[in-house]
Parts: sequence; structure tokens; C-alpha cells
Amino acid sequence: MRIVAGEYSSRKIEAPKGNTTRPTLDKVREAVFSSLGGFFAGGVFLDLYAGSGANGLEAISRGFDQAVFVDVSRDAVNVIRRNIASLGCQDKCRVLPMRADKALHLLKEEGITFDLVYLDPPYARQENARVIRWLEESNMMNPDGRIVIESLKEDSFAQDFGHIKYYKEAVYGISRITYLKNEGDQK
Repeated sequence: MRIVAGEYSSRKIEAPKGNTTRPTLDKVREAVFSSLGGFFAGGVFLDLYAGSGANGLEAISRGFDQAVFVDVSRDAVNVIRRNIASLGCQDKCRVLPMRADKALHLLKEEGITFDLVYLDPPYARQENARVIRWLEESNMMNPDGRIVIESLKEDSFAQDFGHIKYYKEAVYGISRITYLKNEGDQK
């Protein structure tokens, strides 16, 4: 695996061993970030179910100010920390070794809001609709903030969640990428 573009372009990163983590393919990551505009002038990124941390590190490489990485797997957390250290971007990254729901509660209590949230849970344990409702009800999305869901191509999230509205999707191999946008002005 590698960082596709930006400050850390072509830098290699590692993935957790075994088959409990399914890293986002480089070509899918490239397509997702290109469809979001390619490069960014700051912002806060949430990599929920972070695995290797590739999505959050791609976001940092492309201009996000901060990335929060959440994963419950000890092996994944260790890989994320090594990847962050190998790129030397510790000052822009925060790793939360805990379940997604616990991390969301903690981040809400801290008043953290996001410009981009990437949801890529294990395909067999999708809880995306519940997470999106939480983000919307808790006002954790910045105005014009986006949510990207990576799921099986058979899954569908073509619906609205209050101010968070579905706007497009694409299929790459076995994966469906669904895009949503916060159309509310609340933060």
C-alpha cells in the first residue's frame, strides 16, 4: 500500500497482517479523493474503523490539518501508529484505540466537528446508518462536511439523514462508495 498523492505521495505504508482488516485499495482511495476535489485547504478528518490508517493519512497528505483514527483492534492501532511515525506527521494525528461508538461519544464531549468522515467498517458489521444519525443529531459535521461510506456493492445508503443528504455513489469491484453531504448550516 502507498499514499497516492500530496505531501507523502508514493510513500509506502503497511497494513495489518491477516484477514481481519480489509484495506481500501489504492485505486479506490484515489477515485474517492479525486471525486471530493483532490486536495484540501485544511479541515478535520475522521477515519472511523481506520484499519491501516490509509484513508486518514491520504487526507493529511492532501491538505487536511488533522485526522482522528479510530479502531478497536490492537494490531490495527499499532500499524496506524507505525504508519504515522514513518510519515512524521504525529502532530496532525490522533489515534483512539476503542470502539466507534465510544470514540464518537468522547469526540462529541470534546466538541470536535468534522469536514470529512470515512466509514469503512467490516462489511459484515455495517452500522453506518446509526453512525450517520449520531453525527447528524450530535451536530458533529461542519457545514458542507462530507461522509464517505465504503461497503459491499450490494449495500445501499441512498437516503437522507436529516441535514445529511445522499448525493452520489460509485461501484469499484466488490465495493460501493456512497457520498453524503451536510446541507445544514449547523456546526
